[in-house]
Amino acid sequence: MLRKLLILGIFAGSSASVPILYQSNPDMFHGLVNSAFEERAPEAEPARPVVIVQKVQPEQVRLNGSGRSVRLEPDERGHFRADFRLNGRPVDALIDTGATLIAINQATARRMGISLTQSDFKYEVKTANGVARAAAATIDSVEIGRIRVRDVEAVVLEDAALEGTLVGMSFLKRLSGYKVEYGEMLLEQ
Repeated sequence: MLRKLLILGIFAGSSASVPILYQSNPDMFHGLVNSAFEERAPEAEPARPVVIVQKVQPEQVRLNGSGRSVRLEPDERGHFRADFRLNGRPVDALIDTGATLIAINQATARRMGISLTQSDFKYEVKTANGVARAAAATIDSVEIGRIRVRDVEAVVLEDAALEGTLVGMSFLKRLSGYKVEYGEMLLEQ
């Protein structure tokens, strides 16, 4: 405790002497302050040699399997949106690698032929908009381009909780691969 009081006293005394130093010799004071904040010229870094091991063309690094692949461009916000077909019905959806399941709202579920009652909404899920009630569902067919996946797990949220459709990992993990490269998303089955 005594040590803390001693340090506090030294600090207080030093702080009190700053105005006295300034009044007695302002030019010296400005010189000290300026020398403390002067920018020093950065030291030149030694030049590093640039070595090109192999020049790779974008086409050489792509997934190449069955030929059932879809390449998506990002929208103006950098998200990957696409026209999917869920149970044969066209749906604009956002690909969300952070979502565990495909998430649809009640209106989309009705359009796809999924019938739900209020008692089906027995789960609570955490969304970006907070906690919402949800029902479990299975989508018979999810298609994008020539890619088709059957019996995909989904969650149906009340209309107020979800405005659009999210395609999550329950679809993506059933593909042979997906990745983002050169600013595009590539899905392949």
